[in-house]
Amino acid sequence: MTATHPPDSQLRGLVAWLPAAARPYALLARFDRPIGWWLLYWPCAFGVALGGGAVSHWPLLLWFLLGAIAMRGAGCVYNDIVDRDFDAKVARTASRPVASGAVSVRNALLWAVLLSLVGLLVLVQLPRPAQIVALASLILVAAYPFMKRITWWPQAWLGLVFSWGALVAWVAVGGVQGMALPLLYAGCIAWVIGYDTIYALQDIEDDMLVGVKSSARAMGGQVKAGVALCYAAALGLWGGALWTVRPDPLVLVALIPAALQLTGQVVTLDVAKGEDALAKFRSNRFAGLLVFAAMLVVGTAP
Repeated sequence: MTATHPPDSQLRGLVAWLPAAARPYALLARFDRPIGWWLLYWPCAFGVALGGGAVSHWPLLLWFLLGAIAMRGAGCVYNDIVDRDFDAKVARTASRPVASGAVSVRNALLWAVLLSLVGLLVLVQLPRPAQIVALASLILVAAYPFMKRITWWPQAWLGLVFSWGALVAWVAVGGVQGMALPLLYAGCIAWVIGYDTIYALQDIEDDMLVGVKSSARAMGGQVKAGVALCYAAALGLWGGALWTVRPDPLVLVALIPAALQLTGQVVTLDVAKGEDALAKFRSNRFAGLLVFAAMLVVGTAP
């Protein structure tokens, strides 16, 4: 294990105040790292906002947030069960509860079921068509942990998974048919590939040692250019979605703050420092807020 950056699971924030017996389960669900559920949530919020439901269906924004927290947690538990042997060989992930033996596989499975029941509670709040769309994502979720073994682009698969909420939200609020939704979804996928490539920079040396594939390894010395291309594609596709909903040049102005934030990530990224990669990855929580603001302005405009 060669990485020198901080371990993936750390006792900090509210997790540090939990009883000792509960802490490994909170870490297993990544409750100490809220960036994951924010990134899962934002495409849901994009779909609600651009679909025109931010006012009429505002409770969905809260339900999707709860669902993002629960299902991101369940997904992390499942991922850690599948990857426990790999995780034990990588410095950043060796302290994860399943890899370290702090939580048994059996108890991890029970914890995943409990978190999934919270997700089920959110699911029943949605109209039937949105429920069907949401359930269709389970195949993608189940396959994701294995992608790093068979493709150099597991980040693309993660993009399919983490962007799925945009589809669910759009259907839930009755968004109009047309190209807006495909463009929104594709833009989210490109965004995910970009920021998760940055995230993968933390593990690039360990991934080479244990044989794990990633877009960061595939891009090699062209990581910054590759991430820039992904972000540019995301902005272009999102711009197309906004234009489809409201064909007015002014709608593109709404994306300028997000464009500046994403550009700043790429320009200042230090690919050799895991700490900087983590900081840039986490800054996408704010980037998501800026994109949501653009979707909200356009989606609610009279």
